[in-house]
Amino acid sequence: MPDATEESQVEPAELAAASRPARVAGEARAALVTGGASGIGLACAERLLAAGWVVGILDRDEAALTRCRERFAGDAAVRFAALDVTDEAAAEVVIADMVTAFGRIDGLINSAGIGADMHVLDTPIELFRKVLDVNVVGTFVVGRAVARVMKEGGGAIVNVASISGLRGSKGRAAYGASKGAVVVLTQVMAVDLAPYRIRVNAVAPGPVATPMVEALHPPEVRRAYRHHVPMRRYARPEEIAAAILFLLDDETSSYVTGEIMAVDGGFRGAGMMLIEEEE
Repeated sequence: MPDATEESQVEPAELAAASRPARVAGEARAALVTGGASGIGLACAERLLAAGWVVGILDRDEAALTRCRERFAGDAAVRFAALDVTDEAAAEVVIADMVTAFGRIDGLINSAGIGADMHVLDTPIELFRKVLDVNVVGTFVVGRAVARVMKEGGGAIVNVASISGLRGSKGRAAYGASKGAVVVLTQVMAVDLAPYRIRVNAVAPGPVATPMVEALHPPEVRRAYRHHVPMRRYARPEEIAAAILFLLDDETSSYVTGEIMAVDGGFRGAGMMLIEEEE
């Protein structure tokens, strides 16, 4: 499951823009990123921009969006919109606006999500439903709406699942169930959308240094992950973004669809390991 000890430092927008490949009008590929104002989503937006894409950053967090607007001030390659991914009508309006602005949508990264760390016996039904609503229904709402746009010309969708959706971990009744659903939703979407040349894949991150995980992982959980992840550390958001862009780009993954890529420092495949003593 992702984490957030610190945000990576990002180049000023004007310097980043100057280093990007030159764009020919109407030819830049366009991508939307939900949850794009922080964490993994923001890291994805940065990498997309560096690769010459135009990017729509969608997020329900107005304060985070404001920080993004300041970070990318003056960069015409970026557009912003407030969006609660569970609001179907709002999602359709925002996506239509992005299509009007960019003229196309080639990629979607479904990064919006919420988490919870609570024993199964203590998990309220209201919390369980809320986590599933954002993480599963929200992924479906935006994914379906964008796929309807991509239907004419193809494209790629990458959903952010989690290692918690592939293995049972303490306190993940709601979060793990939601991410397990994202895994199967990804595979179903891949099958249904392949005839339209739309590829659908997912990444399943292990612990990642993101704002959400900063709030969810107390010191004892961090120690446990360091013991059980062979690489003995949390990932940086940029490392997850690199895997996502591999799956998004037809130049690197044109024959990959329905795949769930664990980016977890070896956590999923690990068996017995020596426990290192804390210094």
